[in-house]
Amino acid sequence: MTAHAPAGAPARLEVIAVLHALADPVRLDLVRQLWDADAAIACGRFDAPVAKSTLSHHFKILRSAGVIATRREGGHAFNVLRTEALDAAFPGLLAAVLPAARP
Repeated sequence: MTAHAPAGAPARLEVIAVLHALADPVRLDLVRQLWDADAAIACGRFDAPVAKSTLSHHFKILRSAGVIATRREGGHAFNVLRTEALDAAFPGLLAAVLPAARP
């Protein structure tokens, strides 16, 4: 992981926290959407079968584990997958858990 972690990201990625975050089907789908988009996505733009408050909880778990980073622009929050940090800490993990995604 680089020395400059995004605000709110853990200083070091922990495998148990990352695996816990990815174990939930809703959170895994959120990660898949970010992977497929290959860009930041506004919170309200995700396709998720849960209420807004539940979605916020899922984002919090993903952020706490260091899987995603969230940046604020005005009144909007944009989420981005921390691909480089995850690949550096756990090579091949994203490709293994998202096999139907891009190569």
